[in-house]
Amino acid sequence: MAVLGVDGWRGAWVGALLDGRTVRLLALPDVAAVLAVPDVSVVAIDMPIGLSEDGVRACDVAARALLVGAASSVFPTPVRGVLVTDDYAEARAISRAATDPPRAPSAQAFQLVRSIRALDDALGSPSTDRVVEVHPELAFRCGLGGVTDRKGTARGTVQRLAALRAVMDVEEALADAPVGVPAVDALDACAAAWSARRIAEGTEQCVGDGTRDSRGRPMRICW
Repeated sequence: MAVLGVDGWRGAWVGALLDGRTVRLLALPDVAAVLAVPDVSVVAIDMPIGLSEDGVRACDVAARALLVGAASSVFPTPVRGVLVTDDYAEARAISRAATDPPRAPSAQAFQLVRSIRALDDALGSPSTDRVVEVHPELAFRCGLGGVTDRKGTARGTVQRLAALRAVMDVEEALADAPVGVPAVDALDACAAAWSARRIAEGTEQCVGDGTRDSRGRPMRICW
């Protein structure tokens, strides 16, 4: 059965539907569309799922430690209380009140709040193991290997293509990508799809301390 890797893109999502070596890129307008892709055993998404109430997630700390030279690609995940607001000043106040020592989300991390909220709402309760949090840089640097340069650079792009080419027909997918989908997001979605297949096969690696959040969702990142 196919698996789906998903990366955020301009308030929407890029999906990479992987079956064997064949991968097809999809432009998905919202989380409902992501979860509605048929005949998919695992959805691996580059977005926080398990959310802390009062501090830093152990999985984020561990992921940054693994990503030497790319630690900044892992944004500290906002605490759950921040999901109630779209106002940055209010979000900072909520976060500072909930954390000890007080911590506020960066502007970049806050940009993810709408997407995190949409995913959190769509997953509902109880939690499902079919949707798993991943991070493309962990896939590229710690799983697929051969990637040392930043995404979006010429060297980084060639490295990512070479890594993916070994496990899927990535060039064909890029050639048929939906109009407007950036190469960096398409490649990240493909890396997420590779992680999704490993999760489906039970060969994935994960970071995290084994804890679950208040909605029963694991605070972990897999690849």
